[in-house]
Amino acid sequence: TVASKLCARRRSRPRAGELGPRGGDAAGGAMASGFIPPTNYGMVEEDLHRSGQPNEMNLRFIERLGLNKVIYLSPDDPDLVFLHFLEDNGVELVHLGANESMRSPWSPISEETVLEALRIILDESNYPLHVMDHQGSHRTGTVLGCLRKAQRWSLTSIFDEYRRYAGSRVRLANEQFIELFDTDLVDVPPNPPKWFR
Repeated sequence: TVASKLCARRRSRPRAGELGPRGGDAAGGAMASGFIPPTNYGMVEEDLHRSGQPNEMNLRFIERLGLNKVIYLSPDDPDLVFLHFLEDNGVELVHLGANESMRSPWSPISEETVLEALRIILDESNYPLHVMDHQGSHRTGTVLGCLRKAQRWSLTSIFDEYRRYAGSRVRLANEQFIELFDTDLVDVPPNPPKWFR
């Protein structure tokens, strides 16, 4: 009957989360295989990544990056599940945002924090490296905007990248900070990444 054919057809379709014929789920995405990137994830340069703080669903994706170090820029402490994940995988956490706890969440990140983050980013021995804050937009975007300025990107390109991750929540104070940032203060170590040489 027609009803029994429909039931048989429904049973033969993969359900969400089940592997389909090519290894993916019915939607065919990486999400079914458990590799879900965190909010605002992006690859900045080779072995340099950015994002918001990962949640439990993102940990398999983060594990695949083979990280050596994470720079965490939010003033609040990272999630305990994420902290345990880092510890279990031998990834060093550098919590630079703790210095920012007394500042208003709307004020730009301090110059000292940006310079310390850039010192870590420009030392190739820290790679693979991941830069993140709570949402992966403002503090991370400001640090990476200053990195782009040190790479001699145009302000138009820097702000385009910053806005891509900030979305409708662009903070002009962060863009002004990047514009006025003095790249002569950046201490480039003797072993910078290949892409910075």
